[in-house]
Amino acid sequence: MTQLPRRIHIIGSTGSGKTYLAKNLSKQLDIPYYELDKVMWSSSIEMAGKNSPEVREKLLNEIIVKDSWIVEGVYYKWLTESFNLADQIIFLTPNTFVRDLRIINRFIKQRIGIEKSNYRQTLKGLLEMIKWNHGFEAQKKKDILEILKRYDYKLAILKNNNDIINESNSKKLSDLT
Repeated sequence: MTQLPRRIHIIGSTGSGKTYLAKNLSKQLDIPYYELDKVMWSSSIEMAGKNSPEVREKLLNEIIVKDSWIVEGVYYKWLTESFNLADQIIFLTPNTFVRDLRIINRFIKQRIGIEKSNYRQTLKGLLEMIKWNHGFEAQKKKDILEILKRYDYKLAILKNNNDIINESNSKKLSDLT
């Protein structure tokens, strides 16, 4: 029997379903999940400024030294150690327009108060996020794939996170490894 991964790194663009997948896997596998936004951005700095690289590294290391974890985020340049230690890397790559719809849906839910937000989103910010989302396909996705080449033995590239969540959950995850 294949052992289920205990250290999982989920990466993908904004609106790809990273947090949704992380929350579901966290419940299914009884593993804590961590949003890399909370490692990258400081809640103590007004307007959520970036943490220094030293603070970011310290916060990340506090997570990845544990026996089990799920981390999720769009970041990749400073996450070599997380990629190295992960038993499973999942790269979510849904269609750009699916991500746009999810970004808009999240914006609306946060604005009317039915979903919590780590920051106050503005209409200008929403438009910038959609623009960034389209730019992701042009370059960042290629950069991420290049970095993840060396981890192909533990990499799953999925267009839909429901591939793991809905179908015999634990079995489907073990099939990825």
